[in-house]
Amino acid sequence: MVSDFLVDLDGLDLTRVAHGPDAIRAANPQRGSMEHLDAIVAVDLAGRWAVGRKEVRSDEFWVPGHIPGRPLLPGVVMIEAAAQLCSFLMKKIRPELRDRFIGFAGVEGARFRATVEPGARLILVSKLRRLGRLGEFDTQGIVDGRVVFKGRILGIPV
Repeated sequence: MVSDFLVDLDGLDLTRVAHGPDAIRAANPQRGSMEHLDAIVAVDLAGRWAVGRKEVRSDEFWVPGHIPGRPLLPGVVMIEAAAQLCSFLMKKIRPELRDRFIGFAGVEGARFRATVEPGARLILVSKLRRLGRLGEFDTQGIVDGRVVFKGRILGIPV
């Protein structure tokens, strides 16, 4: 695969479910149309990274209006999915935060490199850069071996 991935995906089974919907819901409070992670594929606490996935479906809330006739997954939904992965990872690294909500504190340097349409499997990668009062994560979204977005996400326990 491409060398600019945050973690080596070649050794991972991206169809694997290390943590499913129940584990994700135990860590993240989002429900219904705001749940944007289908599975956590892998978590490496020593490496401080996680890989998850979102199956981009044609029945999602944004499809009818973004963009009629050619639905494109909104960038903000991609960032939200990555933020949910970051929250999951932050709680795994710092178990004392298990019962805290990890609020979205910001996104820096977001870049979108390709469109994502229903039927795609969006692989999400989160790698912790720094964890103090704020968690700072490098993130990527990958479809078919290609980085479709990247950015740095900030999260804070509230």
